[in-house]
Amino acid sequence: MVLHVSAENCTDEISALLAFLDEQRAGIRNALRGLTDEQAATTPSASTLSLSGLLKHVTEAEQNWLALAGCDITPVERSESDWQDSFRLVPEQGETVSAMIERWAEVGRRGAEFARACDLDATFPLPDAPWFPKEDVSLRWVLLRLITEMARHAGHADIIRESLDGKNSHELGD
Repeated sequence: MVLHVSAENCTDEISALLAFLDEQRAGIRNALRGLTDEQAATTPSASTLSLSGLLKHVTEAEQNWLALAGCDITPVERSESDWQDSFRLVPEQGETVSAMIERWAEVGRRGAEFARACDLDATFPLPDAPWFPKEDVSLRWVLLRLITEMARHAGHADIIRESLDGKNSHELGD
């Protein structure tokens, strides 16, 4: 199934942004469809990325961007000692693919509610960190950033899934 955002779902700017974000999320979810947690954790290419690792990464990235934008959601704090845990599920902490998909869905729901209630032009400063420029960004910018982040990782997910069993997210569609 080819992912598609219907023009009917784009009646205003916020609806369009959220619809395109959902489309890219679906690509990642579809790539996980039908896999066990063990299969989703495999790394079939030269990369250390796995489908379950991508799932956790995009969940935490979305959660953290929303927290930066002012959404009432707790950011995920990482240090050098646990940075790699942001790219792998930790079964000892009860993390499974299905639990992470549920967590991601909740982050998405809360983010959509927040975005619909806010001014897309409202700005906030990026944190003081070496990987961020010193500038203010808007909620619109954050949503566009999330769309590009999800799209990049949906492509990674397709490659990983095709390497596992020859299937891609379009075939596995929502």
